Amino acid sequence: MQIDINKAITPDILSSFKVAVMCLDQQNTDFVQVCLQQGIHYTDISADYSFLSKVEQLRPTNGSQGATAVLSVGLAPGLTNLLALQASRQLDKVDEIHISIMLGLGDSHGRAAIEWTVDNLRQNFSTLEQGETVERVSFTDGRATDFGSDMGTRTAYRFNFADQHILQRTLQSSVATRLCFDSEWVTKGIAALKRARALRLLNVPRVRELMMNLLSSIQIGKPIYAVKVEARGWKQNKPALAECFLRGSHEADATAAAAAVVATKLYAAELPQGIYHIEEWFDYTAFEKPLTGVVEMAERLTLFPPGLNFYKLGRRVSP
Repeated sequence: MQIDINKAITPDILSSFKVAVMCLDQQNTDFVQVCLQQGIHYTDISADYSFLSKVEQLRPTNGSQGATAVLSVGLAPGLTNLLALQASRQLDKVDEIHISIMLGLGDSHGRAAIEWTVDNLRQNFSTLEQGETVERVSFTDGRATDFGSDMGTRTAYRFNFADQHILQRTLQSSVATRLCFDSEWVTKGIAALKRARALRLLNVPRVRELMMNLLSSIQIGKPIYAVKVEARGWKQNKPALAECFLRGSHEADATAAAAAVVATKLYAAELPQGIYHIEEWFDYTAFEKPLTGVVEMAERLTLFPPGLNFYKLGRRVSP
């Protein structure tokens, strides 16, 4: 069946649906509203927070049909949210969470994902830090991240992933998400272009299209991805660092596995009515078995001597 979600949806068309798994970027919430009004459970693997935040606002009017919507399903947001939850649970108090994502240029990424990445390279964004709105310049504010002995330490840069906006509310902590690529020279090259303000040329349609075609055709890396989540805070009255690490090949496989877990729960009607993000009703243990053979995951907790200086979102402070 073919449905144009950009046109008005006749509710009768969806009469045989029980669960909708949305894989397209949407400009408005019309389709989501029809699903909820018809009692159709909904999950979404898209990554644009400007859209997800609109769906969040449907909470007061999501109908009385018992439908459930689960957002932030995929790698980022999605598994990154669950790793942040896992890391924060290892601490008594969380001050800040850093999420670093490495994507392999040898992987096959859909055109919509590439378009989203290119557009966010040129667009600034805002985050909440210590209760205040802070404007951030995309692909700046680099932070060294250790991705393991075989991947090494890479510098990842601020990027407008949805997880940081969501987790600031659901985990009530300062969160920053950064991006790098498995090709170090590509990451450094983009960062240099950003510093030189050359990425403003992406506002020119022909240049934007050229960049998208380049990233679509480039095959200089491996089909890998890795996520490192570092939660800084306190454990037993000592400064502590909780780390969760996840890696695998072919990011789409991890997204599919995560979406299948959520869709199965929705189909079985095991979740309450409402609109939620993945970490509000799931933790990583629900995904361990389905992700076996798809990803590798590890975690670590480190306690530091009292009085040790900490780095708080780039600023040194005393605990």
